[in-house]
Amino acid sequence: MVKKVRLGLIGTGRIGRMHARNLKYRIPGAELVAVSDIMEEAAGNVAHELAIPVVETDYHKLLQREDIDGVVICSPTGTHAQIVQEAAAEGKHILCEKPIALEIDRTEKALAAVEEAGVKLQVGFNRRFDPSFKKAQQLIKNGEIGIPHIVRITSRDPGPPPISYVKSSGGLFLDMMIHDFDMARFLLSDEVSELMAYGDCLVDPAIGEAGDIDTAIVVLKYKNGAMGAIDNSRKAVYGYDQRIEIHGSKGTIIVGNKTPTEVRLHTEDAISGDVLLNFFIERYDDSFLAEMGEFIECIRNDKDPSVSGIDGLMSLKMAYAALKSLKTGSFACVDSSRS
Repeated sequence: MVKKVRLGLIGTGRIGRMHARNLKYRIPGAELVAVSDIMEEAAGNVAHELAIPVVETDYHKLLQREDIDGVVICSPTGTHAQIVQEAAAEGKHILCEKPIALEIDRTEKALAAVEEAGVKLQVGFNRRFDPSFKKAQQLIKNGEIGIPHIVRITSRDPGPPPISYVKSSGGLFLDMMIHDFDMARFLLSDEVSELMAYGDCLVDPAIGEAGDIDTAIVVLKYKNGAMGAIDNSRKAVYGYDQRIEIHGSKGTIIVGNKTPTEVRLHTEDAISGDVLLNFFIERYDDSFLAEMGEFIECIRNDKDPSVSGIDGLMSLKMAYAALKSLKTGSFACVDSSRS
């Protein structure tokens, strides 16, 4: 067993900084050796804050370091597949933020490179590690609600992203709902055979002008016969809305939103409580920590990550089926082949 896992981090934006802080202060058995970003100031600020000894503007130099066991890829989505392939060629284990690529063929090439190199690849579907969602999945697996019939997933952001981000993100299905596609598969341990997507711009016309939608509902049909529905919105004025419900033959599981405290005030006029947590880093703090902890343990104990490159590929295929359905106005089949 490797005593200390030494890592490099590529991309020091918002999520990269969060991972860097977790690796520095909250993940036993991990050491962050180097950070890289094309923006030298951004990488330098993280390195200075966390006393990281190596800063690179060229991530290739980071990948070539012999004192690094693995890399955490937090760079822009369009760079993920190439870095995954190059990291695999250097024999580095990889945690890559979702998606691996915006194209199915590029994703498949990256997965082939990982398999050929024999390194580990974990995709950043952190919500699987949320304690409540993970417990819900285990209860379903244990048969506590009998045969699952209906899955409902709600995911609504507190506000839309900048238009510059929208233009490069791949769109709502590939950027935002891809987490929910993965959650739909995870909860029932089953593939979706077909889906129907509805969407429009109800939040910001500029998002439509950029070629995307900001509000969507996708209806799912699972291979085992269960049904599902996912709703997404780029704007929920009350905060970051994350809920699931699974109804089965023997009962229902409900996972509600998290708030800073569980305090509720009851008065003669009203019942009130805390507003929702602001956004994904605050809401999923525990899951990001557990996600990284698993990556470290997989390297230390030579285990396969529970969230694989195949999971990334399957969710991407669901996103493309949703795009096809939105365009045609009819159900679209989901390609569940794993190659």
